[in-house]
Amino acid sequence: MKDYLKKRNNAYMILSPGIDDSKWSLIRCLVIGVILLQSVLLLAAAPAKSSFDGRRAFEFLLLQTDLGPRFPGSTGHTAALKLLQKQLQEFGAQVELQPFMHYDAEKGITLTMNNIIGTFYPRKKSRLLLCAHWDTRPFADKDEPANQHLPILGANDGASGVAVLLEIARHLQIKESAVGVDMVFFDGEDYGREGELENYCLGSRHFIQVNNRFFPHYAILLDMVGDADLQLPIEGYSQQFVPEIVDKVWNIAGDLGIEQFLPEVRNYVFDDHVILNQGGIPAIDIIDFEYPDRSHRYWHTLQDTPDKCSPESLQAVGEVLLKVIYSQQP
Repeated sequence: MKDYLKKRNNAYMILSPGIDDSKWSLIRCLVIGVILLQSVLLLAAAPAKSSFDGRRAFEFLLLQTDLGPRFPGSTGHTAALKLLQKQLQEFGAQVELQPFMHYDAEKGITLTMNNIIGTFYPRKKSRLLLCAHWDTRPFADKDEPANQHLPILGANDGASGVAVLLEIARHLQIKESAVGVDMVFFDGEDYGREGELENYCLGSRHFIQVNNRFFPHYAILLDMVGDADLQLPIEGYSQQFVPEIVDKVWNIAGDLGIEQFLPEVRNYVFDDHVILNQGGIPAIDIIDFEYPDRSHRYWHTLQDTPDKCSPESLQAVGEVLLKVIYSQQP
């Protein structure tokens, strides 16, 4: 039977002689149903669009704070070490520990600390380095005198940067980037006492001292990025050392409409990125040092708890970082 085309209602329909309108309506419904079913199946089979999940990142923050303070030598520190190794391995990273020793002259004890390194796409020669510190401060020296001997929980100062990197790690398992990515979680960043800079940033000091294979385009350090009242001005040393990377990151934030990134320099913060730059790795620090504002009333106090942080803040930082990673060319 010869088929032919007939234009009707501005749509082309394949008809056969002898099929009336009622039968054609039934056929058309069946065809449309099949097409819709095929579309649903294709959508179900397609990989989900990768987007940063601030709520999931906040869960990573809570997994850490549920362990309690995580200063070197504590039970929380031991538990957090296992947690971070496990999470990175689950996300497909090659994980290694970089142990080092530190002697605390005041307490007369020697502590074992560990940098945790997660490597994604190890065969790629062109690489980025992402960093955060995973330890917490052993004493709340900015709190009232009665509390200054107590350790802090470190929801923002410690857990927030780690939480963002863990959610980034999940994405690197889902979607490959054009460059390789290494993550380093520094230990002993917050162990020093005020005025003793040589006892801060212990993990990054050791990392640079033994480094013979990490030579990235640049490094990005995350520290105190969970503040519910998040404001991220440009950190002064970052602008001084590598202004071109600062411009890259803050311009991406502007393009994405992420208003928490403020294009102005406010504070110079001695942090792990200073050690990296001194060791030949160009690095910037994304940090909200005014926590929650210029009074610093939660920083290094017992008030640094999860209720002072928010998924929305982690979301803002994570979206920018994902864009930075996936837009980087070899």
